[in-house]
Amino acid sequence: MLQKPSFQKALFVLNPISGDISKEEVQAMVEEYCYEHHLQLTFYHTTGDNDCNEIKELIATQKPDVVMAIGGDGTVSLVAEILNFSSIPLGIIPLGSGNGLSKDIGIPQEIDQALALLKNGVIRKIDSLDINGKTVFHLSDLGFNAFIVKKFNEGETRGPGAYAWIALQEYINYAPFSYKIQTDKEYWEGEAFMVTIANANAFGSNATINPSGILDDGFFEICLIEPFPKGAAIGLLFSLYTDKIHNSVYSRILKCKSATIRKSADDILQIDGELVETSDTLIVKMNTKSLSVLMPPVVEEETQ
Repeated sequence: MLQKPSFQKALFVLNPISGDISKEEVQAMVEEYCYEHHLQLTFYHTTGDNDCNEIKELIATQKPDVVMAIGGDGTVSLVAEILNFSSIPLGIIPLGSGNGLSKDIGIPQEIDQALALLKNGVIRKIDSLDINGKTVFHLSDLGFNAFIVKKFNEGETRGPGAYAWIALQEYINYAPFSYKIQTDKEYWEGEAFMVTIANANAFGSNATINPSGILDDGFFEICLIEPFPKGAAIGLLFSLYTDKIHNSVYSRILKCKSATIRKSADDILQIDGELVETSDTLIVKMNTKSLSVLMPPVVEEETQ
């Protein structure tokens, strides 16, 4: 049975540099909504400097009933990690270029509709993953996509178009890495174009890497795209955008509760859109239903 919200106080964590919309306009919309619905509010604007500790201090002093992350995947991950294993739910007002987690749990991408969940949404617990002490709420990967995330973060242009252009340029000369993967159920060894550690379904670009993933089933999936001939690229891309990648002969999905992944030293790890420094051995563990999330009631109907 999912909990219906009855919030009196809310903390809004706003990333002032995410998205294209004026943050003054966003804050005004939030203030108007909270005034109309008699909701006490506090704002915190991220700076990239000591945000985690300052948000924790605000939570301790203000004691909000919900914390709303306003921004992209990085802002959502920041707030989610603070709230993980607590009773305070995470709400999301998506303003980033990807917004992967918010899309996977059905949160509206329009600000007014996302705000409305404060009154008409439900609270549901979802799983999280631990990779060498780093928390994953959505997707993490090694290989080609992580390499493109690195290039994308180094550039000045944002949005899906910029990501796609970088991927197109780098794809031709990309050389797959080798991996050794031991899960609690099976062992796999070989080269892979990409290795995605998935607690959800799709990237923010709407490419579905893990069609059968469920956010609260106590399992995660390691989704492998094995090396493929250049001529197969268009078909693979089509499969990713039509929820059929699992049918490809170049796709393999390992469903598990724990895993050890051994990678090459030059391979890159990204977690929820952020690059992470790590050792060449990744220890992946499941945290079952560790995070409370505010989401639309339709999600409740779909998961019953």
